[in-house]
Amino acid sequence: MLVVTNQIQTKLGFAEKMAPRFTRPGALLEMKGFVKVEVLITKNLTDYDELKVNMYWKTMEDFQHWKNSDAFKEAHKGSNAPGQESPILDSQIIISEVASTLEAISE
Repeated sequence: MLVVTNQIQTKLGFAEKMAPRFTRPGALLEMKGFVKVEVLITKNLTDYDELKVNMYWKTMEDFQHWKNSDAFKEAHKGSNAPGQESPILDSQIIISEVASTLEAISE
């Protein structure tokens, strides 16, 4: 399994506002190999907000298919009002392979 993390730095006060955008139902749910999305907000920062959007995919090919799809382009269109400055300061994509996991035993 693959985890694609988009680590996004935003202006202060924007992480909470932006987080729900990444988990809205849409075309992503229909993509082959898509497993889940989770959004993390870093809590110990004072100069900027930080989101980590983790997308889980079965294979790299599945992720690449999403990344090259029309649905991806539509999902990543600018959502700011005309003349409004983007709250995003920086963004970095990190691709990781899940090497080991441990989960709680269901009771």
